[in-house]
Amino acid sequence: MFIKIAIKSLINRKTTAWLTILSVATSLFVLLAVKQISSQAKTSFGRTVSGVDLIVGARTGQLNLLLASVFRIGYVSNSVSWDSYQTIKNQKYVKWAVPISLGDSHKGYPVLGTTVQYFDVFKYGNKQSLEIAQGKAFTPDAFQSAQVVLGAAVAEKLGYQLDQKLVLSHGVGVTSFTHHDHVKFTVVGILAATGTPIDQTLHISLSGIEAMHSDVVPHHEEHEEHEEHEHSAHENVDKVSAVLVGVKAKFATLYVQKAVNDFKNEPLMAIIPGVALTELWQMMASMEKVLLLISILVLFATLLGMSTMLLASMRERSREISILRALGASPLFIFCLIELEVLVLTLISLFVAMVMVWGIGLIAAPVLSSYYGIFIEVSFLNQDTLYIGLGVLLMSLLMGLLPAINAYKNALQTGLLIK
Repeated sequence: MFIKIAIKSLINRKTTAWLTILSVATSLFVLLAVKQISSQAKTSFGRTVSGVDLIVGARTGQLNLLLASVFRIGYVSNSVSWDSYQTIKNQKYVKWAVPISLGDSHKGYPVLGTTVQYFDVFKYGNKQSLEIAQGKAFTPDAFQSAQVVLGAAVAEKLGYQLDQKLVLSHGVGVTSFTHHDHVKFTVVGILAATGTPIDQTLHISLSGIEAMHSDVVPHHEEHEEHEEHEHSAHENVDKVSAVLVGVKAKFATLYVQKAVNDFKNEPLMAIIPGVALTELWQMMASMEKVLLLISILVLFATLLGMSTMLLASMRERSREISILRALGASPLFIFCLIELEVLVLTLISLFVAMVMVWGIGLIAAPVLSSYYGIFIEVSFLNQDTLYIGLGVLLMSLLMGLLPAINAYKNALQTGLLIK
């Protein structure tokens, strides 16, 4: 009966109640969205690369190198020579070294040139290996270099199948005016979904990269296209964008890093992905705190407005309170009734905000994955939402004390008034 009276009272003031719910829900939506995007972005970035001990590239900012080589965000301005790659690969503590070449795309999706070893050593998430769902990996044979392995999202969104022909483009933008249409690549494999930027990437061999650019790199034309013997995939490669490195033992990571940073032949740097990610989060932490603070202040102002609305309605509800007192309701009952109304308004607002976050998250998820390589898993209820919800309920009850105490005092003094 107690809850029924509170709900009936709110229905009787439904216009004011719905406006209050809308304002509280909007401020809650901002707070929940900021928190969820932040946590999901960290999860997405953290699971993208696993098992890579070092990333080697030309000297630049370590965040720039990490974002370009792993997350396909931005680009590397300089390259690593093939001789330097071979030197790194032959270091005594290096277990494996995989070169990658970036800078081309297909309909806005990045193209990654690498060796076939990439599919064996690159891991993501909890050290999960890449799996080829359909077909096979490209061959290292230079005369069969026009082969491409698609990420799961590329195949799904573009509707590509095995044995389909496609043309790659120069540059990483959605629109490119330079197409490598003299080389048509054949889809030979499609990777299983990983929930990382790999899903948005087309993978080709390094010899495929060289074949694409053979029309703009004159000295490559000196090599005969139809020699009878096979060439390895790297024979015509002069430089790569970066090198992914795995060491034989964790203690050797810093040793190899120092050796690369002190490299004499060309200016190189080696970064530890985990350390670079930590730097990224430290940079983003202040912005995240500011956004959360603004969201909390907006929510506080909205809850204060709800408290003011209830306080202003006390004069209009004096007859309602008088009738309840005449029916035997105690001042404590009136106090609890006002607090319950605050609780109901907040609960409905919280539910509406959660629906808004969930719905907009479903719409935003494919956009974030397509354009930024950030994969978010939209959930209706998670730990952060639960904690925020409990905190907001407690805050709303505290804000409701003022109108509730006012109603309690009026209930002590008010009798039944006939108007």
